[in-house]
Amino acid sequence: MRYSQIFSKTSKTVSHDADSANAKLLIQGGFIHQEIAGVYTFLPLGLRTLRKIEQVIREEMEAFGGQEILMPALTPKSAWQTTDRWDGFDVLFKLEGAGSKEYALGATHEEIVTPLAKDYTFSYKDLPFAVFQIQNKFRNEPRAKSGLLRGREFLMKDLYSFHASESDLDAYYEKSKDVYLRIFERLGFDPKITVTTYASGGAFSQFSHEFQVLSEVGEDTVYMCEKCHLAINKEIIDAQSTCPSCGNADLLEKKGIEVGNIFKLGTRFSEPFGFKFTDEDGQMKPAQMGCYGIGPSRIMGSLVEVYHDDQGIVWPKSVAPLQVHLASLGKDEIVQATCDKLYQDLKDQGIEVLYDDRDRQVGAKLADADLIGIPLRVVVSKRTLESDSVEWKERSVSDAETIPLAGLIEKVKECFSG
Repeated sequence: MRYSQIFSKTSKTVSHDADSANAKLLIQGGFIHQEIAGVYTFLPLGLRTLRKIEQVIREEMEAFGGQEILMPALTPKSAWQTTDRWDGFDVLFKLEGAGSKEYALGATHEEIVTPLAKDYTFSYKDLPFAVFQIQNKFRNEPRAKSGLLRGREFLMKDLYSFHASESDLDAYYEKSKDVYLRIFERLGFDPKITVTTYASGGAFSQFSHEFQVLSEVGEDTVYMCEKCHLAINKEIIDAQSTCPSCGNADLLEKKGIEVGNIFKLGTRFSEPFGFKFTDEDGQMKPAQMGCYGIGPSRIMGSLVEVYHDDQGIVWPKSVAPLQVHLASLGKDEIVQATCDKLYQDLKDQGIEVLYDDRDRQVGAKLADADLIGIPLRVVVSKRTLESDSVEWKERSVSDAETIPLAGLIEKVKECFSG
């Protein structure tokens, strides 16, 4: 990818309501463009990162037995009335269509997936199963803020599991915790700061679980047990004031960003829709359900909040838009020819490259490289070519080094192996 041909560009300015590091840096870096408060266009570099986040999640959901589907964003009023959430879900976007029919934009999809599953489930032999989708959600947040962390339109992975018994739901639910922690580690979050957190189960169960990334900019307050690496959300601390695992009462107050959540729904949605199956004894029973959510766009914003410095973003290797930021410095023809060949050689080896081939000053090119935050920067200049070398700098470290041009491609492969 040649930088001179990319649709979007970096910017030194940012909108006045960019109230967080992720909003500021993603807009300045040319990853997203704000349309209105809480609604963003994902630009070429941003979409590449978003798709990589999606792919990690998709792979883990499929390995966990999930089958991918895609449900509609436009949902009928009648479904929400069935569950008494037409008037009770305060962030629904409601609209009127032809013939005065009323609809809601999908804020969540229990009202669609439950009757859908009912149409294909008749016996205990059809259970358990799980379906998931990765789709835009719409919520009429009274105050959209913090860039991609709290939006009115956002991308969500929601998986729904269906079971013949509470015990089977419980077993699947417990396994999901490990799956989620593996997802967050693959996405680049340090496991030391990713904490499984007990939260209110609301109308569904006594407890649900959130996955919090510890960060001073987080909106949530959690109380953490350092012995068990578990936490309790502030909203339920009166009901559960000690560690649920070891009983430790010496909990540390921390700030966190919620990056995922899971709920046991039980029969909350299957009963209103009459979703029953025939059990082994020939009796009709309501299906047990669970819900498991992760927001890929929120993940993207959270990664920037956690991994940035004064110069810009520091993307984890697994989700960076590209692997190598190649820059030519100066107008020397040999430098340009060397960079052009190196760009092609890297691509031929399957390495993702952003080639800054623009006619810009050295300082501007290096500043843009830091802002964009691609894991590895390779610079070719007249000075480096005097010794048949290039400048090599990983974004996560402060110092650059000079390495031979001849061994560059193998060194790049080693950098990204594993």
